[in-house]
Amino acid sequence: MATGKPKSPKQNRALRADGKKSKFKNPNRIPLGKNRAKAKTNKDVKQNIGKPDNGGSLTHATASQQLSFFIDRFESANGVKLSSLELEGIRETFMVENSHGLSQDAENLSKHLKPIFGASWKEVLYEGQPVEGKIEDGNPAVLIICSSALRALELLRGLKPLTRECRAAKLFAKHLKVEDQESLLKNRVNLACGTPNRIKKLIDMDVLGLSRLAVLVLDMHTDAKGYSLFSLPQVSGEFWDLYKVHFHQRFLQGDLRICLYGQVSTSDAKNADPVDENTFPATQAYFLIFCLTILFFASLLF
Repeated sequence: MATGKPKSPKQNRALRADGKKSKFKNPNRIPLGKNRAKAKTNKDVKQNIGKPDNGGSLTHATASQQLSFFIDRFESANGVKLSSLELEGIRETFMVENSHGLSQDAENLSKHLKPIFGASWKEVLYEGQPVEGKIEDGNPAVLIICSSALRALELLRGLKPLTRECRAAKLFAKHLKVEDQESLLKNRVNLACGTPNRIKKLIDMDVLGLSRLAVLVLDMHTDAKGYSLFSLPQVSGEFWDLYKVHFHQRFLQGDLRICLYGQVSTSDAKNADPVDENTFPATQAYFLIFCLTILFFASLLF
């Protein structure tokens, strides 16, 4: 027989089936299901964890993807469109495809550079003795361009295994005088790393030579705000000015290879139209047919 006063409806709602008190402070507001607002917040948090700011990245982009990405960036930044004649001469081999299975971090830079030069890597990248008539002072084989001096220092640390006999040139303005860099470039230099503005200044002064340059490494690292060499205000403009004046024609002629080091946005790489070498002969054929048609009608008139 039950004893005591009967419990009120409020008290009944505050008890569980097992007789324990409810964990909710206010028994009159027991939720009937999941807290939808909280569940939605948790879902958003889970989706954002590990999601890169650029909407996705492709660490090991193919040479074709890199070429499409680079041409797209060049045309967008400079407001130009490469002609079919210019595009015809560009090959995927003009881009360096970095080693697969090896992350493109600063500390691995030297490991990625060696395979580019094959069996001659030691002669080109490591040895420090001047070779008269073959290797001129102040002419690096590899030039690395970064968005900042701090990033350049990070990459230079990754080059240490290659700089025991021949020092790498630091080509940026922070804490470094032009006179000191000019003195360093009077010796043999295999590797150089710096920022666009200072590199252009040293080239214009005829201090930094480009006759030996085989590979131009463009650092794709993004900073805390999501900016890179191609998007950082002022720096990106300085880079494209440097590129157009000193590197573009050499790249089009196949005398200079470009290496995009780091993560390339997947959206950019995938959306860029691939450079299909097979389309160029067809384009020329259509143009030739058009010209012949014009000549035919012109001959009828005269």
